[in-house]
Amino acid sequence: MNLSTGIIFCFLILGVSSQGWGTFLKEAGQGAKDMWKAYSDMKEANYKDADKYFHARGNYDAATKGTGRR
Repeated sequence: MNLSTGIIFCFLILGVSSQGWGTFLKEAGQGAKDMWKAYSDMKEANYKDADKYFHARGNYDAATKGTGRR
């Protein structure tokens, strides 16, 4: 567990150092906002077993923004 945590931490530091802290924090905030919007839409819809759709939508919205977008 400690090895995988260390590897993830190193990748995080390398990614941040290549693009700058300001850009990283801005994109992280935008991704969190997209996930929160999908979560609140899921709560508002209140359909049984609809969580997979809303989680996938939130992930897609968050992944298509920023420098790593598709």
